[in-house]
Amino acid sequence: MAAALLQHALAAEPGPLRAMKVISAGVAARLGEPVSENSVAALKKVGIDISLHRSQPVTQQMLDGAFAVLCMTQSHSVMIEATAEPVPRNLHLFREFMPGEVDREIGDPYGGPLRLYEAVRDEMVESIPPLVKHLRSLTG
Repeated sequence: MAAALLQHALAAEPGPLRAMKVISAGVAARLGEPVSENSVAALKKVGIDISLHRSQPVTQQMLDGAFAVLCMTQSHSVMIEATAEPVPRNLHLFREFMPGEVDREIGDPYGGPLRLYEAVRDEMVESIPPLVKHLRSLTG
């Protein structure tokens, strides 16, 4: 969901941000698994179709080629730091750039009810403007 929402937001940006490709990969993902029905439903409600998305594990090649690596939780970030060589220089939490005292992690709604997926979607949407602002600062 995060990759699709961020890609959607970047499509509205000028210059290099619009051309960025957002890739979704997981630290414990299995190759080729379909998206959960609730992920599809939560994004369909905001006009984004991810029904054809399939999971993939993160690879060193992905990390090496990434402009930025965005993790949902601190434990994901720690796993990348522990296994990547070299560690990506722009490794951040998706909600790291949120102002104020907010939870910087986005929980995994997997297996939960649709309302949980919608709440997670909304956390991601809320995170995107400050995240895009940060990405813009890196390109400029």
